[in-house]
Amino acid sequence: MAGLGIRLSAGDKLIVNGAAIEFETDAHLRLANQVNFLFGKQIMGPQEATTPARRIYFALQTVHVGTLEEREAALRDACYFIDMFVAETTSHTARTLLAQTKQAAETGHGYQALRLARRIIRHEDAVLSV
Repeated sequence: MAGLGIRLSAGDKLIVNGAAIEFETDAHLRLANQVNFLFGKQIMGPQEATTPARRIYFALQTVHVGTLEEREAALRDACYFIDMFVAETTSHTARTLLAQTKQAAETGHGYQALRLARRIIRHEDAVLSV
């Protein structure tokens, strides 16, 4: 059977097109249709959006897996947070990643935008740990 297989453990979370699902038992499931989803450590709770890079990620997460009503506002928020980060950083690496992230988000490549945002978080963590 075609599709993407995912193995989840009891307590894991999965978000599919705005629906949050928490698994009470171990499960193996197959997504047979094209859907936007995140699971496990890819999901960031609102209480974790404590830095500029994490605010970008959280907004992009909503763009990717939020309800239709949430996505437009979340994209505006993500672009705002990206623009603010660009204005404040002197890092060429961060500026490049931010530009790529914004382009991915604006062209509907949500998962790619999130992958880039995770790189921005790692960059921010490295800079802030100095």
